[in-house]
Amino acid sequence: MSEGKIFNWAGVDAWPSDYPGVGMKVVTGERMQLVWAEFQPGASYNLHSHEREQFSFMLSGRMRLTVGDEVSEIGPGDMWHAPSNVVHGGEVLGDEPVVFVDVYSPPAEEFTTDED
Repeated sequence: MSEGKIFNWAGVDAWPSDYPGVGMKVVTGERMQLVWAEFQPGASYNLHSHEREQFSFMLSGRMRLTVGDEVSEIGPGDMWHAPSNVVHGGEVLGDEPVVFVDVYSPPAEEFTTDED
């Protein structure tokens, strides 16, 4: 994405997910990336860490989230920050899908294509 752009999530193609019950859409810029993620009830948001820094904003649903040593039940409007190499992940609570948006810097190589 070399020039500015206005777009809508509805026009962004789904990113293929290897995880059952998980949907994603990805938009990549030069030095950052936006990832829309949806976890169906029962889907896993396994504890993990990565080199890139991550900010996330919860849009809907509820989950028990772990970031480093902190554990909290979160819902719409809550945010989190996972610095480089800090373990994070969570558990979907209830019968409603969890939807959140991640901002990565630098972009996650596994979510980039030659077109980005």
